Amino acid sequence: MRIFIIGQCTLHWGRMEFGNIGNYYIIEPFVRELHRVFPSAEIVTTLQMSDEFCARERISVLPMEYYYGWTGNDLEIALRELEAAKHFASTGSLPLRTPYIEEVLRSDLVIDFSGDIWGANADFLGPDRFHVGLIKDRVAQLLGRPTVMLAGSPGPFNDQTTLEFAREVFSGFDLVTNRESVSTSLLAEWGFDTSKVHSLACPAFLFEPTSEVDSEVLNEITGSGERPVAGFIICGWNFLEGPFDKWPRNDSDYDIFASAVEFMTEKLGLRVVLMSHSNGFPIPPRPFELHHGRDYPIAVQLAEVLTKRGVSKDVHVLHGVYDAWQTKAIIGRFDLLVSGRVHAAVAGLSQHVPTVIIDYGHEPKAHKLAGFADVAGVREYVADPGDPEEIRGRIESCWTRRNELREHLILRMEDVRRLARRNFELLPRVIEEYAVR
Repeated sequence: MRIFIIGQCTLHWGRMEFGNIGNYYIIEPFVRELHRVFPSAEIVTTLQMSDEFCARERISVLPMEYYYGWTGNDLEIALRELEAAKHFASTGSLPLRTPYIEEVLRSDLVIDFSGDIWGANADFLGPDRFHVGLIKDRVAQLLGRPTVMLAGSPGPFNDQTTLEFAREVFSGFDLVTNRESVSTSLLAEWGFDTSKVHSLACPAFLFEPTSEVDSEVLNEITGSGERPVAGFIICGWNFLEGPFDKWPRNDSDYDIFASAVEFMTEKLGLRVVLMSHSNGFPIPPRPFELHHGRDYPIAVQLAEVLTKRGVSKDVHVLHGVYDAWQTKAIIGRFDLLVSGRVHAAVAGLSQHVPTVIIDYGHEPKAHKLAGFADVAGVREYVADPGDPEEIRGRIESCWTRRNELREHLILRMEDVRRLARRNFELLPRVIEEYAVR
């Protein structure tokens, strides 16, 4: 059994593993669940993972260029592959063999793993990126390989020509699983055939934190221990003005978030810990070392804005650089979490931490935040970053009902984890159906 993982999560080395922490929350359980369902499977991928990850998780990495290499001729190569695959589908002969085609032919299952960038958002990554990805999917389908898209949040779709091709490719998948039902509803509105779609949950709900948190970090989190502790995480997507990586920002951009933190410290009596949910690293060949990502300077500037407002006594910034396991463990120590990062919210919810989710403030908006909240049964705790009263109201309600919410999450997460595992447990049936064709 050979499994070939492709998709829009095919990114340069380190991006899935060491950058946005939420990416790692997904990819580790994704691979482990495949091994659980197919214990003897060989897994290969165009996702660029470290040697350590490959050895630990029993996976092999193929050149990124097989899928998309930012070479300037990615679309040209993909179009040639598509014509060859069409010829094969109609005649049984294959006039062209590329490294990608060879890998597809060697595989028993092709998985598209694209998260929330199977759609127009893919083109933020590179020219014709979504078009190329669609072609790669279609080539696998035309070559007669079982082809599925797992654990995604597809959309949006802005270009009519690409949309029509996307509908064709989508209908050719043998199975599609979405991480939430909002994506499934939107796909139906966009005219996609959703008859083979299952609305489940993100594999990130299965990610396990480290069992230990450094005592110095614990002391930073709790402070004097006199107040309950709330985590507060925002990123560039939560601001009302884009782009997400705009820097520097004016202090006034933080007013809504500063108002929320002030409310938490002065009205609710909480200690608020500001932290990052992203990391960075030097680009190879420079020696690898984790360092702060884009969220960190946002947390620092928010703290500075709060100091200028006279709110600093019960506000603390975590200045350390933490890996995915440590970050989730830290989040699990909070009594309340306010998060503008959806997978930081997953880290909280999966550990039964009452959580308020701050929506994106500018385009492109992400329907996945509401969808993930639905999965966890906490849709009423998604807040509009443009409405300070709503944010404060959501936070106050979440804190007031914290014991009830914690009990809800303890029960709900059992179902959510079952839904997350279901992404993979549906795959043997796909293989079986191909075997009898």
